[in-house]
Amino acid sequence: MKKVIFKITLFTLLLSFSSGFSQNLPLSKEAKISVITCGLGNESYSFFGHTAVRVADPVNTIDVVYNYGNFDFRTPNFVAKFAKGDLQYFVSARPFPEFLSDYTSEGRSVYEQELLISPELKQTLFDKLNATLFSDDRYYTYKFIDKNCTSMVVDIINATLGQDAVVKKGDRDITYRSILYPYFDGHFYEKLGTSIIFGTKVDQLGTKIFLPFELKSSLEKTTFQNHPLVSKSKTLLSFEKETPSSWWNNVYTYLFILGFVVLAHNKAVDKIYLLILSLIGIFFVIVGFYSFHLELAMNYNTLLFSPLLLILIFLSIAKNKRWTYRFSVLHLIFLVVYAIFMINKAHFFIVLPMIITSGFVLVRVAIRNKKRIPIII
Repeated sequence: MKKVIFKITLFTLLLSFSSGFSQNLPLSKEAKISVITCGLGNESYSFFGHTAVRVADPVNTIDVVYNYGNFDFRTPNFVAKFAKGDLQYFVSARPFPEFLSDYTSEGRSVYEQELLISPELKQTLFDKLNATLFSDDRYYTYKFIDKNCTSMVVDIINATLGQDAVVKKGDRDITYRSILYPYFDGHFYEKLGTSIIFGTKVDQLGTKIFLPFELKSSLEKTTFQNHPLVSKSKTLLSFEKETPSSWWNNVYTYLFILGFVVLAHNKAVDKIYLLILSLIGIFFVIVGFYSFHLELAMNYNTLLFSPLLLILIFLSIAKNKRWTYRFSVLHLIFLVVYAIFMINKAHFFIVLPMIITSGFVLVRVAIRNKKRIPIII
């Protein structure tokens, strides 16, 4: 019965907000506003956790979570919009008990950090949250690093405080790629895929808060007006994250496939391997130009996944030995340059087996097509 009354109260409050903001609901002195950090999951959308804002006011029977991480699978051309980078995310509000229940069923931890700010600032933040919820600002274009559920919370808190009080604390001297890397433990091919599809942007130093646990850690070290900005973190749900195991999604199948290519020493296998690399490279180039995601642009991994390998395959099929040899040598040079460039990158060791395999294949192609020098006796 309490749950039903709560939902009716929440619906009435939200309906009143949507009709106009000239009479915003004043929060009581008992109101608390908190940053919620949710643990990691094993679905691709939950690898990095989640950030939300909770407003709890027992006097006004409010306990609501504002969530900036919503998107609609029913959006027309959803996949194309997501790939292009113009998919609209939006903010929503829902009862906190329901929010907590979802994370309980998913087995994901939830942490709470109460904002230690004045009642006036709490009211300002509450008004901003509701103004966003019922305006065109509700929608925003998602950006992996620059605009997501965490960065939006950072922005609205800083706007409320009137200064950039919440900034990155720690790990500012390592790249975004290095920060992301550990989050893929137990998801080998997802780690490999993101390693090769991301370009130069993720190799920049990670100076912005863009992940939930970065925000949680930074808030613990943030002060505002000479006082801590948040209270000590409170654990609302605690679960041990389970690292998934898979018979195929692991490094062993990866090494087995590449080992087969090296040991097969077969022309058809070599061509298929190079064809796959070239098609991946073509995809990277198309996505790099098509997508608004800056993380996908300037992808130097195309030195390994070269679209020009497709020309090499055609030349080989056409039995043009001279140009097949030249293109294989050209790609060996690409490979050496790529290997040197990659040495200090976070994903060097995960692509190293592919570098070695490509080296074997290209050397074989070069040897098969090298013009033999006649020996005159």
